[in-house]
Amino acid sequence: MHMKRFLFGSIVSAVMFWGFGGLAIASSEEKVEVSFSPEVVAKYIHAVIAADRALYTTHVVDRLQEERIVVAAEAWKQRKALPLPAQMLLMAGRVVEMGGSGLRYRLASLWPIYEENGPSTVFEETGLQVVADDPDEIYSGVITRGDQRFFKAIFADRAVSKACVNCHNGHILSGKRDFKLGDVMGGIIISFPLPIEKKETSDLPG
Repeated sequence: MHMKRFLFGSIVSAVMFWGFGGLAIASSEEKVEVSFSPEVVAKYIHAVIAADRALYTTHVVDRLQEERIVVAAEAWKQRKALPLPAQMLLMAGRVVEMGGSGLRYRLASLWPIYEENGPSTVFEETGLQVVADDPDEIYSGVITRGDQRFFKAIFADRAVSKACVNCHNGHILSGKRDFKLGDVMGGIIISFPLPIEKKETSDLPG
């Protein structure tokens, strides 16, 4: 698990470096600078998160449950079970946030089981509704907190396993109980800091 987190953090760090610092390739003939827009960086980060989650779901959760070795459950610590895919994503998001890069991501839903997993701002509520209506849409924008600007993007989150569907449909606190595999259950919210804009200065008097 520690190696998995290390690899994930390394990939995210590389993506953010390429996106904002630019990648300089030096040779004897030329120097090429490559940079990406925040929208592209968000898509790269989301691709890593989605792949990580899909592999955990299919190769760990579904496989071990089908073999009746261990189940995935919300109270996984008490039951000595596997964390649900959503729980694994949320835990990974907290580890990444502690890394100090400024990158944050989490799952949120318009029908959360727990209130803290609902939208925390009007921007998030609007974005979650947009991706619920059209899963191919990406809702994004620039958020300002004090002197710092953040790019925030919301991607549709689909029900990727029976464990996800069964948990939400059977949970006493769930606000929606008719999910099916492939349905949009919420959104993956990604945010990261944008470079501080440098103010133009002049050497001219006055």
